[in-house]
Amino acid sequence: MKILIIEDEKGLRESIEEYFTEAGNICETASTYAEAISKVSLYRYDCILLDITLPGGTGIEILKKVKENDHQDGILIISAKNSLDDRLQGLDLGADDYLVKPFHLSELRARVMAIIRRKNFSGNNLLQFHELTIDLLAKSVKVKNQAIRLTRKEYALLLYFIANKGKVVSKNAIAEHLWGDGIDMANNFDFIYSHIKNLRKKLIEGGCGDYIHASYGMGYKFTDQ
Repeated sequence: MKILIIEDEKGLRESIEEYFTEAGNICETASTYAEAISKVSLYRYDCILLDITLPGGTGIEILKKVKENDHQDGILIISAKNSLDDRLQGLDLGADDYLVKPFHLSELRARVMAIIRRKNFSGNNLLQFHELTIDLLAKSVKVKNQAIRLTRKEYALLLYFIANKGKVVSKNAIAEHLWGDGIDMANNFDFIYSHIKNLRKKLIEGGCGDYIHASYGMGYKFTDQ
């Protein structure tokens, strides 16, 4: 998952970042309204963890910005405010969930996973594409019930393809999704070719159909056609 943590409380922000990063996710952070607006304007995320009270502005204004631009990022509001009005306003504006501080990180992770399943995988923990099966909870991949060993990046790449199956995804979009905003400093995308080549080889050798197709000059498409 690619997650943006918008939180001005340093200790909480770093705890969330460490927790999700250790689980193999890409995490970016913002501690002010200005930082957050810059990031949501430039990049897309699987889920945005959004505090309401920020230096320079509010999380509600950021939520409005995301929705006005019709971005599909999942949004989970995290706030110390526990009034019904705050909760309803966030949900009415399009937030996917609301979690009141303090909370357990394990509950936060479960809420984030639920949002992503609903948005990208119709709420399912088990994804099926012909002979290919992905268990989101176990983070396992099987072809015809035989396990396929993938690296973290290969697994993340496969999920990204599945979430966008039938669509052409650009090399830039793949790089930015899997490596975060630091990818802006990359000189080329040779490393993407390498990961896609390795993923495709492992799937085919495991008995999977060849579903990863290059769309020359545009990117890649995961499709059976």
